[in-house]
Amino acid sequence: MNLVRRAAEADIPAIMDLLVQVNMVHHNGRPDLFKGPTTKYTADELKAILASDETPVFVCCDETGRVLGHGFCILQHSGGQLMEAHDTLYIDDICVDEAARGTGAGRALYGHILDHARSLGCYNVTLNVWTCNPGAMRFYEKLGMTPYKIGMEQIL
Repeated sequence: MNLVRRAAEADIPAIMDLLVQVNMVHHNGRPDLFKGPTTKYTADELKAILASDETPVFVCCDETGRVLGHGFCILQHSGGQLMEAHDTLYIDDICVDEAARGTGAGRALYGHILDHARSLGCYNVTLNVWTCNPGAMRFYEKLGMTPYKIGMEQIL
C-alpha cells in the first residue's frame, strides 16, 4: 500500500534522483531546450522549498518507506481588475520512478494533492505538460484533467 506524505529533508536524495528522470524525459523530447542529465533545483534550493507552506512537496512511499514519486506544488493567488479572485494549487512537477509506474503511486499522489487543495479552499488544480510527453498527457486525462489553455511556438 502506498503512503503519501509531506516531503522531508531526508527525502532530498530520492527527490533529486526523480528530478533527473523528469529532466531526461524533457531532454529526450526537447533537447533544443533542456540540458541533460541535471535537476531543476539544488539540494539547498530543495531545503527552502520543503520548508515553505506556499510550495508544498509530497512524496509517495511504499511500505518500506522507499520514495516512489513526488509532487511539487505552488500555491498561487490570483485576482484583480481582470481575473476573479481565487487560489490555485499549481503542480509544478509530478514524477513517479520509472520502476514504480503502474503501481498506483501517481494516482495516490494526485489524489493527495487534490485533497490538499480542497483543504486550502482552492478553486482548482493546474499543471503544464509538454506535448513531447504524450504518456503524461494520457495519464492526466485519465485522472480527469482537461486542457484549459495551450502554449504555442514557432522555432526560428
